[in-house]
Amino acid sequence: MPFVSIRISGSATKDQKSAIVADVTQSLVGRLGKDPAAVQIVIEEVSLENYGAGGILLADRDAPTPKPQEDAHAESSQ
Repeated sequence: MPFVSIRISGSATKDQKSAIVADVTQSLVGRLGKDPAAVQIVIEEVSLENYGAGGILLADRDAPTPKPQEDAHAESSQ
C-alpha cells in the first residue's frame, strides 16, 4: 500500500489539493501498477512562519521590503 506524504509551504485551495491527490494517485497507478484504492496521500500545509530556509523564515523572506524614507529636506530645498 503506497503512502505518500506531501508538505507544502503556505496553503493551497481544496481544488488544488484534490488535483494533487488525483495526479499523484494516477502516477502510482500508471507507473507502479498500484490499486488506486490502496494509495494514501497526506498533504500538510506548513505556515510560512514555521518554515525557514537559508537562515531566515519564509514569512520574512517573502515580506515586502519597506521603502526607504525620502529626505524631506532635499525636497523642500529644491
